[in-house]
Amino acid sequence: MIYFDHNATTPVDERVLEAMLPYLKTIYGNPSSLYKLGRIARSAIDTAREQLAALIDAQPSQILFTSGGTEANALALANAGHGSLFISAIEHPSVFENAQALRNCVTTIALTPSGQIKPDALDEFDLQRGDFVSVMLANNETGAIQDVAGIVESLAGRGITVHSDAVQALGKIPLSFRKLGVQLMSLSSHKLYGPKGCGALVFAQDISLHGLQRGGDQEQGLRAGTENVAGIVGFGKAAELAKAEFERRTSKILALRIRLESRLKAIPGLVIFAEHAPRLPNTVQFAIPGINGEMLLMRLDQNDIAVSSGSACSASSGEISPVLAAMSIEPTLARGAIRVTLGKDNHEHEVDQFVSVLKTLLTKH
Repeated sequence: MIYFDHNATTPVDERVLEAMLPYLKTIYGNPSSLYKLGRIARSAIDTAREQLAALIDAQPSQILFTSGGTEANALALANAGHGSLFISAIEHPSVFENAQALRNCVTTIALTPSGQIKPDALDEFDLQRGDFVSVMLANNETGAIQDVAGIVESLAGRGITVHSDAVQALGKIPLSFRKLGVQLMSLSSHKLYGPKGCGALVFAQDISLHGLQRGGDQEQGLRAGTENVAGIVGFGKAAELAKAEFERRTSKILALRIRLESRLKAIPGLVIFAEHAPRLPNTVQFAIPGINGEMLLMRLDQNDIAVSSGSACSASSGEISPVLAAMSIEPTLARGAIRVTLGKDNHEHEVDQFVSVLKTLLTKH
C-alpha cells in the first residue's frame, strides 16, 4: 500500500515502539507510587517532558501531557477567561466547537484566497484586555502556514491571550514556543510518528491555568488521572528523533512534494489549493473540475493508495470543507478536493505510481 495520509496520522516509528514496550510489559508501575516501579515510571515521564521541550524550545515545566491535540485544544479554550473569543476560519473542530460551547458569539478571523489570515484582519476588531485569540500555525488540509509570531507581536502589551494549534507543524517546520510568543500551544504525538492517545498543551510561565478534570494531582494538578506512561514515553522518543533527523526528513519530504506537484500540474485544469502560500513541506491539496473527490478517493483506495479528502475528523460529514469555504473556493471544486500528505518513509517511485494511477482513473471518468 502507498500511504499518503500523514496529516491524519503517522505510523509509529519502530524506535518509538521499542522505547514504549518496557512500559507496557515490565515497568508497569503507577508513576504516583513511591516504590521502585513507580519511581522508574515517573523518571520516564520526566525524560519525555525534557525531550519534547528540547524539540519546541520550551522549559519542561511548561509542558502538560494530555490525551491528544483535541484535549489540548479543549483545555486551552477552557482557560479563555471571560473576554471575547476570536478564532481563525481554518481552525480544527476541537477549537471551533469548544469556543462555541463557551460563547454564544465567536468572532471568525477571515482568510485570503491563498489560505492565510489577512494581514490586517485583527485590526478590524476592537480587541480588549482579557480577549482570547486562537490561530492554527499550520493547516491540516492545505498546509498553509500562518504568521502567528507576527500576530502575537501586533497584540503585544494589550493583555490578550493567544493560543496556537501547532499539531500539524510539530516536526515539519522549525518550531520555537519561546520565539512564537504565544501563551498556549497544542501538540499531538501521532502526527510525529509517535503513538495515538497522547498530546500536550504548552503554556507560558506567566499564565494561570485551571484543569478540566479533578480527582488527582497529576500534571501539576492540571490533569487528574494516572498518566499514559507508555504513550508519553513514545511521544518523548518521537520528539527526540524528530529533532535529530529534522533536516534530513524535511529536505527529503519537500523534494517529494516538488516532484509530486510538477507531475500534477501536467493534468489539465488541476488546482492546487494555497499553492502560493508558505506551506508545510509534506502537504498538497488539489482538485480537478468536474471530479468528485470522495469517489476518486475510493477508487485510489481500490488501487491500494491511501489519501484523504481533507480533515480526517470531518471526512464523513459530506459538507464542503470549512477551510476551503473560508478561502472562497467554488463549492463544486471544493467537493473534489484530494489531500496528499507525505511522510519520512515515502519514496519517489510511490509519487510516480500515484500520479500514474490518478491519470488512469481520470481517463476512465
